[in-house]
Amino acid sequence: MNPCYTFEKKNVVLMHGFKEYCALLFPKGSLLQDSHGILIQQTENVQGARQIRFTNVQEIVEKEAILKAYIYEAIEVEKAGLKVKAKKPEELIIPEELQHKFDEIPALKTAFTTLTPGRQRAYILYFSGAKQSKTRESRIEKCIPNILTGKGLND
Repeated sequence: MNPCYTFEKKNVVLMHGFKEYCALLFPKGSLLQDSHGILIQQTENVQGARQIRFTNVQEIVEKEAILKAYIYEAIEVEKAGLKVKAKKPEELIIPEELQHKFDEIPALKTAFTTLTPGRQRAYILYFSGAKQSKTRESRIEKCIPNILTGKGLND
């Protein structure tokens, strides 16, 4: 379980531990000034959250004043009621193998279209991430039961 610090029931900063580093995660980090250029966008698909990563305790000690300033700024973002503007979702390209399954199993297409846009996106990114058609087909087959029951990729 990762510690989460809130202001008026809104998440301000979370602590995450990974194998290679630990991090402070700001859910609305994209709204922070980042005057020291230390905020990291974890992946290109992350919209608002940003991390500050550490590989040793000394880094935290050295940046204590900076970290406090970022945390106070994150609280001010919450006080101001600022919201992260979601990017317009780019048009997702349905992999050919998934389209074949939709044609073969109409209930699958119906179930897929009733999933939330985020769940649809997660599945499409997962299926499309495979380089070989055989792997895409295998991934789709494994996910069919979850899609039919309305579950997301990681549910």
